[in-house]
Amino acid sequence: MGRFFRLLFTSCLGTILGLLAISFLSLFLFSALASKAEQAKPIRPNSVLKLTFDQPIPEQTNNLVTDPFDLKNQKILGMDAILRTLEYARQENKIRGILLEPGYGLGVMGLSSARRLHDALEEFRNSGKFILSYSKFYSQGTYYLASPADRIYVNPAGGMDFHGFAVVLAYFKKMLDKVGLRMEVFYAGKYKSATEPFRRTDMSPENRQQLREYVEPLYQRYLTDLAEDRNLDAQSLRHLSDTLPLLLAEDMVAHRLADSVAHEDAVLNDLRYRLGLEKDEKINFLSLHDVYAHLPGTDFSIRDKVAVVFAEGTILDGKGDPGTIGDEKYVPLLRRLRKDKRVKALVLRVNSGGGSAMASENIYRELNRLRESGKPVVVSMGDYAASGGYYIACGGERIFAEPNTLTGSIGVFNMLVNARELLNDKMGITFDTVRTTRFSTGLTPFYDLSDDERRILQRTTDRIYERFLEVVAESRKMTRDEVHQIAQGRVWTGERALQIGLVDSLGTLEDAIASAARLADLEQYRISRYPVPKTPLQQFLEELTGEQASAQLRQIALRRELGKHYEDWQYLQELARLSGVQARMLLKVEFQ
Repeated sequence: MGRFFRLLFTSCLGTILGLLAISFLSLFLFSALASKAEQAKPIRPNSVLKLTFDQPIPEQTNNLVTDPFDLKNQKILGMDAILRTLEYARQENKIRGILLEPGYGLGVMGLSSARRLHDALEEFRNSGKFILSYSKFYSQGTYYLASPADRIYVNPAGGMDFHGFAVVLAYFKKMLDKVGLRMEVFYAGKYKSATEPFRRTDMSPENRQQLREYVEPLYQRYLTDLAEDRNLDAQSLRHLSDTLPLLLAEDMVAHRLADSVAHEDAVLNDLRYRLGLEKDEKINFLSLHDVYAHLPGTDFSIRDKVAVVFAEGTILDGKGDPGTIGDEKYVPLLRRLRKDKRVKALVLRVNSGGGSAMASENIYRELNRLRESGKPVVVSMGDYAASGGYYIACGGERIFAEPNTLTGSIGVFNMLVNARELLNDKMGITFDTVRTTRFSTGLTPFYDLSDDERRILQRTTDRIYERFLEVVAESRKMTRDEVHQIAQGRVWTGERALQIGLVDSLGTLEDAIASAARLADLEQYRISRYPVPKTPLQQFLEELTGEQASAQLRQIALRRELGKHYEDWQYLQELARLSGVQARMLLKVEFQ
């Protein structure tokens, strides 16, 4: 028997060692291949930067779930990295211009992100370098990025979608009624519209009002930017979108939205002419990754740091996945930065529609502790800093928003599923119980809520709303009633938020960094970005032995299968996982 166990042990040990050897060998091979894929391509004279923007762009590099085995995309550049790359390209004399080929659809991108890219392209053009744009068909989003171009080409069979901005909301109440499900909804704030799809069949007057009040300015700004880029009249553009929402290629030229109708080979010939090349001579194209690889490294001889912490995605209890804000990940990170003597100031870059009220409170508290330690905290808002996103923004002593930022939504809600009718009447499943107290069954979908339970849940929701008001009042130096007047779940653009006192200034992430440095009296400093990004392969290997590995593989497969609709699937998943009181704005406004 002893010999049997020795053989069994030896066999198991050999298997384990073999698996470890294979794992390390695989890691070595993947790392070598990934390293080879990332080798910098030299920038030669007369080069052209080629841009497409057809993939999702996170706020921070690699801060999203990606395919670990796609060795060509081991570094998914974030918006911050892309803007720094475009600035480097603007100053690099060997790069003569940009060819923009945006295709039909942008990657998932909010209005503020699109405007930051638009402005960076405008600066590139104003430096004296050229931009050419070519597409088979322009959406409103891709045309916005193309509008700063010196020359806009469109395929003869193509055109442009120019239908204007709209918000279309889905309402589920009738469907839920048919299947026997009822959502028990508790909310604070008459503009807090996140629960309306589950308790109404149309928009409330309050929600319609706030949607109108922020969609209209966003569209007017869009038209104004196009008019300035193309030397047109904004009102004429509005009239055009109202009468001819789908423009053919010749319509675009007739209305001066494009310069020429042409195929791609004609565009390349124009490029060669600008570069002084012979016909059919090869053009030296560079990708964003090619240029990014040449960005100067960090000067570690500079001791003082401004920490830039990117907080993007849904705010969650726990650690969360890439592209989310888990309090168990961000609280320890902020604590380390507070104790790091080299960190003299912190900038929190928020791009979030909120999430868990508890997680928001925990992150806000840690930001407050950082400020109490004597380190300035400045907030920079991206596409969204709403509800829980605004909650954590209140941890900053100065708040910068972009004009198109959607912020505010100071309100909370809670939802529970009541499945009694579905189970009892539709499926014939009944329940019975023996209780020790009136509330001992807890909050269960099997029974209707009692009046006392409803009062308890509404009281809890109201208390968290009051806490939210306290946080904002303390941060913005207002009274509780002054905050309540502009809160109640109402969403504001960055421009309106400045007027009503929810933010201090309109500005970019770079403006916020400069402000933080001034507050810390820093003349010389380096920027450190957090959380430290990992490649998709690193993320996968770290989770290989845990339960999250299979979940990540499932997400990768779904992203490949669903394409641009993956974000919609994620939204439905978030709805299904709602738990506890939420400080969240469920609406997303993105370019299509």
